[in-house]
This record gives sequence, structure tokens and C-alpha cells, in this order.
Amino acid sequence: MLQLNSRNVDGILNINKPYGLTSHDVVDRVRRLASQRQVGHAGTLDPLATGVLLVCLGSATRLAEFLMDSPKLYRARVRLGITTDTYDAEGTVVAQRPVTVSREDVDRALERFRGPILQVPPMFSALKKGGRPLYHLARRGETVDRAPRPVEIYRLDLVEWAPPDLTLEVLCSPGTYIRSLAHDLGEALGCGAYLAGLVRLASGEFRLEDAVELDALTRERLSRVLLPPDAALQRFPALHLTPAEARSVGHGQDIPDRWGIAGPEGPKPFLARAYGPDGHLLAILEFSERGTWHPKKVLRTT
Repeated sequence: MLQLNSRNVDGILNINKPYGLTSHDVVDRVRRLASQRQVGHAGTLDPLATGVLLVCLGSATRLAEFLMDSPKLYRARVRLGITTDTYDAEGTVVAQRPVTVSREDVDRALERFRGPILQVPPMFSALKKGGRPLYHLARRGETVDRAPRPVEIYRLDLVEWAPPDLTLEVLCSPGTYIRSLAHDLGEALGCGAYLAGLVRLASGEFRLEDAVELDALTRERLSRVLLPPDAALQRFPALHLTPAEARSVGHGQDIPDRWGIAGPEGPKPFLARAYGPDGHLLAILEFSERGTWHPKKVLRTT
């Protein structure tokens, strides 16, 4: 039985997820090291993938949505000539075709995947249909229609050409399936393809070169590598509240705008991180149409 500390720790771990482990396996190991249950990850990596996996502890679990809503950078190894039912190396081979394409053919095919695109998720995914994960249906041999979803490929570069393998670097919006990208590229080339290897190089501002190796993570080292919860929010401006403003925000009440940083031409929604008089993160605020700051998520009260 997991014994909890009297006080949970709060923060974010940037972990280099090892090959073969699920994201949940990593969370379980961190739970044991931290001796607390309030632990979760911000963005799943498949067992065959490695790289940046952000793990949130304590109050930082309430900020996971802001970590997940960040661009992702991947290095993907794609094998041409073979199609699998999972679109990756774990699946069953469903087709094999000769590979007669050139690097120039690949370069031309990649062009259609850059920018905003519609992507059909793979059947072997955690998306739900009628309340059931698609992978449950897929394991029973069922296939259902999946609605294409809008994603955006900000950058897509061919960094290595060693047929039948090629390596891509992909900077993309959250929710992009690199397995589907590999599969769709194979179909566009006419030879089929699957995802043979995947490394997440970055998730937002969190990069692989700064990640902690899971096997090197100990209870003693945990506090030294744990990042503060507001590391998830650095792209938002910081507002420092007076005691009266902090009390209002703590009670879910709007406060007047005295900072003037949210202009009418700014992004929507316009968010900011709010700190109490003690310097600790208090809430996420959203600029409202009334010209006030509305508490979108209160993390603690003063």
C-alpha cells in the first residue's frame, strides 16, 4: 500500500521516457518515489516512443492542460514498403509493396502535409466511439469511421534518407498523430509505410537535452530536478496582486485591469498567471469582454 507524505510536493518533472514503458508506467514509478498519489502526465507517449514526457505532481496536475496545449517536436523514423494495422512497429503487417520512390518523390509528397491539414486518427488509439476506446474495437477486428480532425504541421523536414527508411523532424500542434502521418505519407507515395521509431524532442519549452533519465531518478534527487508549477505557464504574462486583489481572485471574483497588457488585437483568450503578495502562484486569469480579469483557475486562496 502506497504511504502518502503528510504534505504532497508540487511541480513538474521533464522525464526522458524509456523505450517499452507506457506513460502510465512512468507515472506509477514517480508516485512511488514521491510517495503521493496526485501525479499525472501531460501528453501520452506510446510504449515504443521515447523522449520528453512531462509528469505533474500535486497542484501542478491542475496545470496539465496548459502543458498539453503546446507545440510538440518529434524525430520520426518511417519505414517504407510495409503497412501495419497500428501504423507502427507493434502492429500486424497488412500489406507489403516494393519501394521505388526517390528522395525527390518524398520531398514532393511531404509538401502536402505542411500547414493546416485534416488527419484521420488511427483505429489503435485512445479516442472513444460510443464511450469505448477505439483500440478496444480494433483489437476485436472492428473498424469504424473516424472523423478527420484539424491539426497543423508547422515544420516537416526530411533529415535522413536511407531507403527503405527515412527520418523526419516534425513540429506540430497538440493532438497530431505521428503514426497517422507516417501511414498517410506511405499512401501518398504508393508504397505504404509505418512508424518505426519516435523520439519527442520537445514539448513546448521543455526539451530533451534537459530531461531527467527515469532510471537515474531517486527519492533524494526528486526535489533537485522538480520544476515549479508555474514552469507550465511561462508563455503567459505575470500579474502580481495586492492583498485585496488576491482575496477577490481567491473567491472567484473579477478584478479590474490596472496592467493594460491585454489589448483588443491580442490573442483570444488572453491568459495571465497571477501571484499573491507572498510571491506564490495563485491563479490563472482570463481577460474578459468586460475589461476585467476573471479567475479561470484558482490554485489556492490567501
